[in-house]
This record gives sequence, structure tokens and C-alpha cells, in this order.
Amino acid sequence: MKYKISGDNLQFVTLEISPGEMAYAEAGAMVYISGNMNMETKLQGGLFKGIKRKLAGESFMVTNFTSAGGPGLASFGGNCPGKIIPIDITGTEFIAQKDAFLCAEESVKWEIAFQKKLGATFFGGEGFILERLSGRGMVFLHACGDIMEIELEQDQTYKVSTAHVVGWEPSVSYDIQAVGGIKTAMFGGEGLFVTTLSGPGRIYIQSMTLPQLAHAIDPFLPHYNSGSSGGGGLEIKF
Repeated sequence: MKYKISGDNLQFVTLEISPGEMAYAEAGAMVYISGNMNMETKLQGGLFKGIKRKLAGESFMVTNFTSAGGPGLASFGGNCPGKIIPIDITGTEFIAQKDAFLCAEESVKWEIAFQKKLGATFFGGEGFILERLSGRGMVFLHACGDIMEIELEQDQTYKVSTAHVVGWEPSVSYDIQAVGGIKTAMFGGEGLFVTTLSGPGRIYIQSMTLPQLAHAIDPFLPHYNSGSSGGGGLEIKF
């Protein structure tokens, strides 16, 4: 399946889907489709699979895309400023943060994965549930900010600020580690823990998380102010 990623900080990916092929995507991720494309929203894998998708931060249902009468185009975009990551998982697997999935070929299998270590669960910033992608073909992830791909060598370790890890190959060891002394933890601005990733294997790191983006723009958004008298008004902060 051919694809093209367009844009800079608000990217979308366009798939060329031939008759007999199918792609599926997060509900609501479609940007546009050509006139010969068919789309059908389904509860892929049944009710239990839908519940697992919700637990992983994805939509309850997915939308399938097929073409008729020749190749067709289907384009998909993320829900925030960021980048799209194309990954060929043929012959391997990939572990991603929850809600990173955007779209994939039909032959890609989506499952939830659970943290194996309690420390990573409570302090690593990724939560208890992750996403495991396997099978064969292309899958496309989306994450906030700019993305850096790093190939870790055997025993090479990176320490990453909490929640900035988009995903990693299963050969990479993932854990959390205290950031340092009390002064660094309290006043360094990086929190109490950092994520440690040890090779070999490929990892993806994002420059900004969605909560950071929300926190940055919040002071510039209008806020509704309800007074003690029962009335309310629109308060605009500058």
C-alpha cells in the first residue's frame, strides 16, 4: 500500500488503497477520501475489543476503508499539532503509548499491552495500559510535537522526561528511575522520576506532550467565571 505524509506540524497521511485492500482508522480521523472509496464503521473484534480500545484511549469503534473500480485515496490526520510516524511492523512488534494509533493496513493487529513493572505504571507517565502492534504491513502513529527516532545500541541507555516516550521496539528495556537528589527533584522541573530506555532497539521520543500543550495555551483561553451571587460571566485572560 502506497502512502504519502503531507504537512509540517499539522500532518496528515494519505493512503492509496487498491481493490481488495483495506485500511482501518480511528473513528473521526478521516480528513478526506476520493469518490470511489467506501467507508464503514465497525465494532472491530467484538464488544470486548471495543472496551479494550477505550481503555487504551482510542475510539470504541474503528472505520474500515475500501475502494471500488480502481485505486482510491483516503487521508487521515491527528487530533493535535504533531507528527505522524510510519512504521512497518512486518516480522516484528511495536509498543506505543496509549492513544497513539491513527490508522493501519488490515493485516496489522492491534492489542492492548500492560506494564510489567509497578514503578513504570505509577511514575513512568505512560499509565498501566499501552498498545501492542503486530502482524505485517504499515501502521501510522500520531503524537504531539516533533518526533525523534533513535536507534539504541546494545546496553545503550537514554533517560527521557516523563511521558515523552511515544513507543519502542520490544527488544528495548523500559523502566523508571529517580531523577536524582531531593533538590533536583523538587526544583528541577522534571518531576521525581525519568523513564529509562535501554537497547538494543528503536525508540521514538516526542518534544511536547498533549498535557503540556494544553497547559501552555490555557492562560490564553476564555474562562467562564461564576460569581457568588449566582450570576456568571465570561472572563478573558491575557
